[in-house]
Amino acid sequence: MDLQAPDGGMDRVANWLKAGGLRPTRQRLALAALLVGDGENRHVTAESLYALSSATDEKVSLATVYNTLRAFCDAGLMNEIVVDGSKSYFDTRIDDHPHFYWEDSHSLTDAPAEELSIASLPQVPAGMAVSRVDVVIRLRKA
Repeated sequence: MDLQAPDGGMDRVANWLKAGGLRPTRQRLALAALLVGDGENRHVTAESLYALSSATDEKVSLATVYNTLRAFCDAGLMNEIVVDGSKSYFDTRIDDHPHFYWEDSHSLTDAPAEELSIASLPQVPAGMAVSRVDVVIRLRKA
């Protein structure tokens, strides 16, 4: 893979991994460059990231992509958004925000957070705390 990302992209990648306390292995650098090298936020599946990486000089297996995405999530660098029991998306934007899931294209995009209002949450069981609330608004053609 050509890791000469534009506008300080490799510095961005290295700093992103460092912020998560992750060692910059060759595979992590390659996948992180695809995810955050240009400074844009992304919603990817493991399969779509694998396909992107297959077009680069740095070949990684699908298992490595899954393991690396899990490591990025565990390090707090990404969030996993589960759309249904069999489909997960990985989001590089880690602040609290809702998503649109486009059923016709099977894609996930950010929804405007300022237009969402959650009045209250149910009381959680004793000894538990809310770690995150995921809002996925499923869209289909009317």
